[in-house]
Amino acid sequence: MITKEEVKSQLEKVLDPEIGIDIVSLGLIYDITIPDPGHVKVTMTLTIPGCPMASYLTQEAQRSVEELEEAKSVVVDLVFDPPWTPDMIPQETRDKLGL
Repeated sequence: MITKEEVKSQLEKVLDPEIGIDIVSLGLIYDITIPDPGHVKVTMTLTIPGCPMASYLTQEAQRSVEELEEAKSVVVDLVFDPPWTPDMIPQETRDKLGL
């Protein structure tokens, strides 16, 4: 059975090409749910609503989770509420970025 930690590990492989940091470390992943075995829903956001990388990041997030052997379906829900702020970046990552 797929776990949230496995999903999170897969999402950590998805890098924001402009920053070079993964979407988990940037605080873009709001929630991971597994309502039924093999069915995963990822709720994520972007740094700005008009982000030119929106399609790429959501597709890569979905593709990365679909790589899990037990994944039957993966839905990536893109939301903008609450709005993303740099405060959502974990302290460890902020230290690496010099924020």
